[in-house]
Amino acid sequence: MHIGLIGDIGPAATDFYSRRLITTFAGANTPRELTLVHADALTLLRHLAANHAKPQVASYQRLTRRLASAGADYDVVTSIAGRFCIGNFTAESPLPVVDRLAEVSRVVERRDLLRIGMLGTRTVMESRFYGGITSAEIIPPDGPELEAVHEAYVSMATSGFVTDPQRSVFTAASRRLITEHGAEAIMLRGTDLARAFNEQTAGFPLVDCAPIHVDAITRLAKL
Repeated sequence: MHIGLIGDIGPAATDFYSRRLITTFAGANTPRELTLVHADALTLLRHLAANHAKPQVASYQRLTRRLASAGADYDVVTSIAGRFCIGNFTAESPLPVVDRLAEVSRVVERRDLLRIGMLGTRTVMESRFYGGITSAEIIPPDGPELEAVHEAYVSMATSGFVTDPQRSVFTAASRRLITEHGAEAIMLRGTDLARAFNEQTAGFPLVDCAPIHVDAITRLAKL
């Protein structure tokens, strides 16, 4: 299986996918074919803020044609925020797109979660992950805290690293969603949030969408 990644939206997400796939394929003693093309985080964020799906889809198509020319079998968009136009892109993509939403929905149902807090970009949080989780109530931060999470996330995603103040914003918002809003777990709806914390360091249950997505990719490879 030859995997095509649309990366650098943002850089930490690209690093996460590459490392996780390398480790998984090496652990299975299976040769790995992986081609990475580079998108642009600031362009994506501009299209996302304006809900300009058409130019973002055009960008994805151009990059996917490169992946197809390199022999890729599947296309993976490494950015969760970049999923805002995924329906249109999937319908027009030159390659099959590995969609994370269906995989995350299955995990939520399997864990019997009914109330889930969410961190990510403003659009992802306000849309409650684009309305794609139907078995649980999705609860974003409210008011100024939603804006604080969005701003901290965008800054982290474009720089490729997380600062202590940014981590504090994410942690405070998560704890408030759990203690004040009854969230049973926090959904990390931004791949770059893996820079901030994980199941071992967070101190509260997580639904981390990026590794769920990678697991779906490796199942396609029949590892």
